[in-house]
Amino acid sequence: MKSFKTLVFVLFLAISACKKGGEPAPKAQPTPTKTSYLSDKSFKIVAYFPSYQNPDSVDVNKYKMITHLFYAFLTPTASGSLNALPQIARFNQVVNAARSKGVKVGISVSGANDVFVALAANAGSRTNLVKNVFAFVKANNLDGVDLDWEYPRTTDGSDATYALLVKELSDTLHNNNKYLSAAVTPAVYAGSVRDGFRPENFQYLDFLNIMMYDGLGWDKAALKQHSSYNMSVASFDIWLNTKGLNKEKAIMGIPSYGRNSANASAGYRTLMAAGAKSNIDSAVYNATVYYYNGTKTVKEKAMLAKQRGNGIMFWEFYFDT
Repeated sequence: MKSFKTLVFVLFLAISACKKGGEPAPKAQPTPTKTSYLSDKSFKIVAYFPSYQNPDSVDVNKYKMITHLFYAFLTPTASGSLNALPQIARFNQVVNAARSKGVKVGISVSGANDVFVALAANAGSRTNLVKNVFAFVKANNLDGVDLDWEYPRTTDGSDATYALLVKELSDTLHNNNKYLSAAVTPAVYAGSVRDGFRPENFQYLDFLNIMMYDGLGWDKAALKQHSSYNMSVASFDIWLNTKGLNKEKAIMGIPSYGRNSANASAGYRTLMAAGAKSNIDSAVYNATVYYYNGTKTVKEKAMLAKQRGNGIMFWEFYFDT
């Protein structure tokens, strides 16, 4: 019998186990009208699918274990126009596979920080980007958009222009019954990036995909682990308690990859194929120890996400087994 090592399967089981016995199934969300947007408050399992990965090697049945998928990335220019989406055939394949399993599909908008800084500082460019992103969403019948600007800062004033961009994008999408999320910093490091996301932005976003990973050296109790359980706890503390985010909008990010002490990465599926154990958090790969989230840690994080947030996000879908 095949051993289930897939992280999304572990998440699916762990979240299901958290439900109380006899708990009724959640009622279907009413279909919102154009004049009355209703945000989806259900528990989410969000995944990203980057354009450089080949969907042919992903089992279509795995899509049914997630609720939301973002294809990554659609990139803007400083004037607000859009670069051509890479791998359009893969995009269509991923969208169709996800839809066949009832998954909500969106596009993630990302790019170089300096491009976003210049774009957001100009009112005309902001409006142009919003218009072009919505046109892309409409043309492809997508459900929503994820904004992955890494990162607005207080030191260059982009915290203020980010807020303007998010509001304008939110107004357009919500008026057309499309959702808007944002990929955001784990906020465990004090400074201009943590402060660059203003609490006023919460009202414009349906949910936040909090990237609780890539924190190598942050956890003094697990110096070589880039995404420890303690880091997730600390990130929730900042976002919920300090910044005031409602837990209904807090989505906990989990990595489906490992890192070594030199910060090089390797996908979870690559590590498992090389003989790594799924129930522990480290393995030797190419003569180097890599640290990742094994199934035990993923289960613990799933419980944490149920207690303190409203979903789990992972980067990225292909990296899982």
